[in-house]
Amino acid sequence: QVQLVESGGGLVQPGGSLRLSCATSGFTFNYYAIGWFRQAPGKEREGVSCVSSNDGNTYYADSVKGRFTISRDDAKNTVYLQMNSLKPEDTAVYYCAAVILPDYVCYSSPQAYDYWGQGTQVTVSS
Repeated sequence: QVQLVESGGGLVQPGGSLRLSCATSGFTFNYYAIGWFRQAPGKEREGVSCVSSNDGNTYYADSVKGRFTISRDDAKNTVYLQMNSLKPEDTAVYYCAAVILPDYVCYSSPQAYDYWGQGTQVTVSS
């Protein structure tokens, strides 16, 4: 069955870094775009970043542009989100999700994605 498992969350001070991993199984990884999303308490889930199936296109929300980097390793069926210069407002549960899409396409809307992980908590606080 399809599985997405996030890891790498934790507590970090403002200005620090974390690398999230999304390990996948149960589907043909290189057919799927992968997105990262986050949801803070009392807020809607929002798109943070995504990468197309062929790694030819990426998207970043304005709030994370220049600080976060998404990458995928097709050999390991894993997508990473490197998060630098973290701010308290980055605090949220982070989810990865997958959807089958053509090359060079990924979407920032959570509604576009079919498969989801369970989430990993990221807390940025001094």
